[in-house]
Amino acid sequence: MENRVISIGNKFPSFKKQAVVSIEQGKEFSELTSDQLINDDNRWTVMFWWPKDFTFVCPTEIAEFNKNYSEFRDRDTTLIGASTDSEFVHAAWRRDHEDLRGLKFPMLADTSKSLAEELGILESNEKVAYRATFIIDPQGIVRWVSIYDLNVGRNVAEVLRVLDALQTDELCPCNWKKGEETLTV
Repeated sequence: MENRVISIGNKFPSFKKQAVVSIEQGKEFSELTSDQLINDDNRWTVMFWWPKDFTFVCPTEIAEFNKNYSEFRDRDTTLIGASTDSEFVHAAWRRDHEDLRGLKFPMLADTSKSLAEELGILESNEKVAYRATFIIDPQGIVRWVSIYDLNVGRNVAEVLRVLDALQTDELCPCNWKKGEETLTV
């Protein structure tokens, strides 16, 4: 079966999923919905996916996104991590892994795999999500998609660079970084 990845310009699919938001007893879980992505306060969303909890590459990425949490917050951007594991597995992994205990963003649980499938990022053999990253504007429109092979971790600095470029709403040349001149026509 061929993956049809949702692309730039498309509305991010509707969803209602459980997420792990804390490791504090009784406060671990919260419901996240696609309605929370569309807002009047001009907030962007970065949703990044990893294949499996309790693996090796995934926690390096999750920890790096967490280290950069304030960078996303400073850009009025909501950060959401996601995989096809359950909220219970997410919670156990957060409690178990030192680098994940202090996460500042939710870990969305797509246990039905329906959102990963609708996004076109469900790997066909193991039925896990590819390492995908979506930048979604305040109107719920996908503005950037990046997908990596299961074995290769992504570059969080590049996600921030692209977010900065998109938020300028101007023409940004190759390797452009925040603070540099944009192109004029």
